[in-house]
Amino acid sequence: MTTPRHEAALLTGFARDLCQAAGLEAGKAQAVAQTLVESDLLGHATHGLALLPRYLDDAVSGGMTRDGGPEVLRDRGACLTWNGRRLPGPWLVHKALDIALERAETYGTATIAIADSHHIGCLAAYLTRATERGFLMVLSSSASAAAAVAPFGAITGVLAPDPMAAGIPTEGDPILMDVSASITTINMAGQLQKAGARYPHPWVQDAEGNPSTDPAVLSQGGTLLPAGGLDHGQKGYAWALLNEALTQGLSGYGRADRPTGWTASVLLQLYDPEAFAGQAQFLRQTSHTAAACRAATPRPGGPPVRLPGESGLAHRRAALRDGLALSPAIWSGLQGAAAKFGVKMPA
Repeated sequence: MTTPRHEAALLTGFARDLCQAAGLEAGKAQAVAQTLVESDLLGHATHGLALLPRYLDDAVSGGMTRDGGPEVLRDRGACLTWNGRRLPGPWLVHKALDIALERAETYGTATIAIADSHHIGCLAAYLTRATERGFLMVLSSSASAAAAVAPFGAITGVLAPDPMAAGIPTEGDPILMDVSASITTINMAGQLQKAGARYPHPWVQDAEGNPSTDPAVLSQGGTLLPAGGLDHGQKGYAWALLNEALTQGLSGYGRADRPTGWTASVLLQLYDPEAFAGQAQFLRQTSHTAAACRAATPRPGGPPVRLPGESGLAHRRAALRDGLALSPAIWSGLQGAAAKFGVKMPA
């Protein structure tokens, strides 16, 4: 059976119409739609249109703020802090990126902390806006209402998956990394449970601390393991602590406030290489390292070495050319949302 493929522009328009039907202002609806479709284009299906029905439910229930803008808490030029007021995360991040791109040209760097944003989706979906301009971008996020990841050596959930992404310009394609401080994510666990599938390796532990491949243990008192697992999980644990300090600490909103609902603390950092050793020197170094990694001898029988983001960009080019394939589960969720809000499904 051939998997149906969809034109990305039509999916974006459909998602935008759904968001507006749920009460989002036009600009916010467009930002959410573009970001979710971009996630799918890059191959991050767990954080693409699969999230849209939940976003819409939050918009209707009040879990997501639909109107207005962020509250400026502090502004010192190169550093800006917002209370995101639980506004749509993609809109807040794109708005922050607009400001950071402008200010980094003046200051050489710009950092924006966002407290109490709604979920921001796939972090990688924002990076190319910066790399196309020659900027290095780092984006961190943490869900302070989530406690699904156990500290290394513990069985009690305290932390979130705590993702961090970076877009690194080179003379060719940018390096796009998007990785979490936990081995796997909450969204992946949910998708596996719906499909009746298991993890390929023991990436979670049950309530007694036994390693497991069954995502169902998370609903039975189990936890996600930090990156490095039972062997070297101190690495992911330390990374999560740093990420939560950067996002929750610098924004001033996090676990200490005992938040509920779908909230995110965010830190966006932008660097203009021209303000440091210069753009040419920056690209000389990053391109040399990228080429050296690609030229590294692969393990016996293994594929050639790739750079982070390489497969995602290839997936994006193919999807834009041939159409974007969505899983039956994602398509079913979109059909339900379309029926609920009276929006016509795309061809």
